[in-house]
Amino acid sequence: MLRYHVKLSKDTNDTILVEVPDVPGALTFGADREEALLRAPDAIETVLIGFVAGRRDIPMPRAGGKGPFVTLPALTEAKLALYTAMRTARVSKAELARRLNWHLPQVDRLLDLRHASRFDQLEAAFRALGKQLSVQVSEAA
Repeated sequence: MLRYHVKLSKDTNDTILVEVPDVPGALTFGADREEALLRAPDAIETVLIGFVAGRRDIPMPRAGGKGPFVTLPALTEAKLALYTAMRTARVSKAELARRLNWHLPQVDRLLDLRHASRFDQLEAAFRALGKQLSVQVSEAA
């Protein structure tokens, strides 16, 4: 589970500012604490889209620390795990497309954090890398 610590502070215009120390550049705000925390995953995803486009390593959450925390959606986590597995195995998008017998835009969509990909497509991509995707359910924090 990708669970990032966030720092909340009062902004100068009576909104709540959210900073994500482990994801440089991930900033957002809300009218109140609840709205600010609801917006935080989108801010993190927006920055991580840039990391993927720039072929950079995904910053992982540091262990420990006190809350508050925000958790990224399971689909986002699966896509980031695929991206990381591809980088580790030095498999390009073109090579993954070849292994899957897909067109390159299909792989692009699979790595697009804003695209609602299907888990069966992600499972196929992981299999092409010699990996297996699994889902874990845990108690809500």
